Amino acid sequence: MPNRTIHLFNKGLRLHDNPTLVAALESSAAVYPVFVLDRHFVESSTRMGALRWRFILQSLEDLHRSLQRLGSRLYVLQGTHEAVLRRLVAQWGITQLSFDVEVEPHYKRLDEELRAMASELGLGVLSCVAHTLYDVKRIIKANGGQPPLTYKKFLQVLSILGKPDMPAREITEMDIQKCPMPSNEGGEEHYQVPSLSELGLEVDSEVLWPGGESHALERLERHFQSQGWVANFSKPRTIPNSLLPSTTGLSPYLSLGCLSVRTFYHRLSKIYAQSKNHSLPPVSLQGQVLWREFFYTAALATPNFTRMVGNPICLQIGWYEDPEALKKWKMAQTGFPWIDAIMTQLRQEGWIHHLSRHAVACFLTRGDLWISWEEGMKVFEEFLLDADYSINAGNWMWLSASAFFHQYTRIFCPVRFGRRTDPDGHYLRKYLPVLKNFPSKYIYEPWNAPEDVQLQSGCIIGKDYPLPIVNHLDASQRNMALMKTVRCEQANTTELTRDVADDPMEVGVKRELSEEDAVAQGDGTECNGGISVGKKHCSSENEGRTCSWTPDTHRLQEISSKVM
Repeated sequence: MPNRTIHLFNKGLRLHDNPTLVAALESSAAVYPVFVLDRHFVESSTRMGALRWRFILQSLEDLHRSLQRLGSRLYVLQGTHEAVLRRLVAQWGITQLSFDVEVEPHYKRLDEELRAMASELGLGVLSCVAHTLYDVKRIIKANGGQPPLTYKKFLQVLSILGKPDMPAREITEMDIQKCPMPSNEGGEEHYQVPSLSELGLEVDSEVLWPGGESHALERLERHFQSQGWVANFSKPRTIPNSLLPSTTGLSPYLSLGCLSVRTFYHRLSKIYAQSKNHSLPPVSLQGQVLWREFFYTAALATPNFTRMVGNPICLQIGWYEDPEALKKWKMAQTGFPWIDAIMTQLRQEGWIHHLSRHAVACFLTRGDLWISWEEGMKVFEEFLLDADYSINAGNWMWLSASAFFHQYTRIFCPVRFGRRTDPDGHYLRKYLPVLKNFPSKYIYEPWNAPEDVQLQSGCIIGKDYPLPIVNHLDASQRNMALMKTVRCEQANTTELTRDVADDPMEVGVKRELSEEDAVAQGDGTECNGGISVGKKHCSSENEGRTCSWTPDTHRLQEISSKVM
């Protein structure tokens, strides 16, 4: 007999390319789209700030409106998954559960619990892969039962598997009409998406990234109108401190499943097929999608992927425990305007450019503060709209040189890197208004501004804006020496994620990169700690790449004392 099915949305908050929902509709006489807002489940498995909650609630509202247009609706209920679903199974006479396959540990545990409950209640279970390009278990199997731990090896395995599946067919109004929901399931108020205030949350900032499938598809179509931009996209050449995103900005929608990664991938393939010359992985748009798949695969098969201890691919490093320095980094009080502007944008908007993420992550870990990547990962998890278990942890291991990335001597300069693409400091003036009146000459290193300039700018360094938290040159040299020791002592671990012949960031790039390209590709303007430099100049041996500054803290304290 046809089933009466609850389709459980977790991620995958969309109707396009939803193979599990399509299969449920084709096998059922009635389908109930349900989202269980289980706050205990969410908050015990991830840090969820108010911006992320707002994005999720907006996405649920958008999904509800899309279902309504087809003659259905979204049932949103609060409580634990098991309690809510047991009640609905009895209330609606349910015979089948459907939900997407997930790879994150907390979702895998939920999957197991739902299957056990379904077995107990005599329910069928329908589940399809929808959040990744491939069934990542197939990737691991094709690699001999082990995850490929370098990007180059990963691409070799994918070449064996072939192209990802095409997106599922479109869901139509006729699908809904074939399995309508009874109309007497209670009042509208019982199943509404709650407001932020009902969850006890407040957000004052402007909505720059509205949640939902509709907004995801609009953004996708807007970018795809410029096929040349799509075909020639090279992520390293995008600008980290532009006032508007210089990348697609689709990551929040991919993370929550408002946009199908398969839809995105195959749309890109069509454009590439029409272009004689297009960018290649890893820097192309398809390359970025494959990085996502790479980290999902590594996370599935690596124990303790989001932690250092017990993680077999991660260097075991004696990071400093410095709560005060960590708080200053998180709250944009490091005294380095480029770093503080990025962290301000993160907290206000929930998104920052990937090179900005690189800069603040390097600063926190191996560059300056020598604080564990796990602490930075937690902050990103709280604030980023696109926070993702696998990608967030994988990138923090990468950026801290704990795994995957091995050119640890390349350290972002917190002064010169931002200045390269925004010499007048428009980005800094927007996110650090306390510095908005500083001349461009000093805005990236305001501690070097003379007393009269600070007074005229209305900002005294050390009083209105903090002094630098560290001497970058000294800290970066010390940290590189520490990292060198760690890597020598743990050489076997280091080799697990290193390509023998090529740096993973250069796989697929068929031409020699110029020095500027190499700088932008993954590591930024470098402060080469092996070369001593003096105040306000670059060494001739590495002109233009070695950051050199030493803040005159004695002079700054004198200025500050005069006005305090």
